[in-house]
Amino acid sequence: MMKQPKRILVVDDEPDLRKALKDMLTALGYEAETAQDGFEALAMLPLEFDLVLVDVMMPGMDGFEVIRQIRTNRDFADLPIIVVTGLSSLDDRIRAAEAGANDFISKPIDMTELKLRTGSLVKIKEAQDALKRHEAELEAKVSERTAALRQALTKLSSAQRKLRGAYLDIIRRLAIAAEYKDRDTAMHIARMSRFSEMLARKMNLSPGEIELILHASPMHDVGKIGIADQILLKPSRLTKEEWAAMKEHTVIGGRIMSDSNSELLRAGEIIARTHHERWDGSGYPQHLTGEEIPIWGRICAVADVFDALTSQRPYKPALPNQQALEIIDREKGAHLEPKLVDLFIANYDEVVEIQEKVRRMGDRVALTQRL
Repeated sequence: MMKQPKRILVVDDEPDLRKALKDMLTALGYEAETAQDGFEALAMLPLEFDLVLVDVMMPGMDGFEVIRQIRTNRDFADLPIIVVTGLSSLDDRIRAAEAGANDFISKPIDMTELKLRTGSLVKIKEAQDALKRHEAELEAKVSERTAALRQALTKLSSAQRKLRGAYLDIIRRLAIAAEYKDRDTAMHIARMSRFSEMLARKMNLSPGEIELILHASPMHDVGKIGIADQILLKPSRLTKEEWAAMKEHTVIGGRIMSDSNSELLRAGEIIARTHHERWDGSGYPQHLTGEEIPIWGRICAVADVFDALTSQRPYKPALPNQQALEIIDREKGAHLEPKLVDLFIANYDEVVEIQEKVRRMGDRVALTQRL
């Protein structure tokens, strides 16, 4: 009887790379299946694979998290995993190994290296399987069971994507509602979130964290929903009592998003509570100091301060970019983390690109509304 080919799952968000890897594995005699993201990959695992090839840089759930999720399931504790990555630093490889990866293949992929590394791990898996159980002759039922699983798992992965999309929609709508009376609110949110995403990239945070900051940072001022209009829109300096009330928006925002099962809303809670903390401890509401402030809050503080300075408000005109840069540079070590300010200033060209991109987006929206 002909021996069944070994099955390999390829997980990558780029269609061309998925197809190329599938073709290479098929040429090596494997039966290859593909998943476009971590959610689909985890859903497909019950289809029984002998090896997983997973990319690190994926949106939504990066490769490190996919590996950790696989390893937490006892049924797949021994499933060999090869990380396919363009990352070459020792720290990244250590991180992948700690998550549970068995081996690495660097991009661009060499056919010989792919053959050697997959072959070695597949043989180990085969030996482990032989020790655990005798091969069952279930060929007649495999096709039927696989078809049923495919249908169920396709629905599951689709439902997970829809749920994530619903969370993102809630976040966008809440963020707009928080400052609805400010005609520049949507543009402020767009700029501030993209500034935050840029800083997260420059800080070499994981792909998952970078995307999380991009989508959670618009929630930084959601607590303004609970601030009275006469305070929020006052065109002159606030009184001591009014300023105390205004500062409560950080606490209100945290309460709105607290106790959520959504990773995005939990990140939004942290950002809402900490984006007005100051590096020297003079911020609010908790007077945190330095690295006591979560990195997400420190990043959003720089993005928010710069955009606030360069935006018109009821109580002030917009400042030119260069003047705003000088101000945040003076705030290093007092209001803002020095390293983050230096990164922001060093990448000023990208800051301008973000401003221009958001401006064009606003022009298109305004034109559509007029039409």
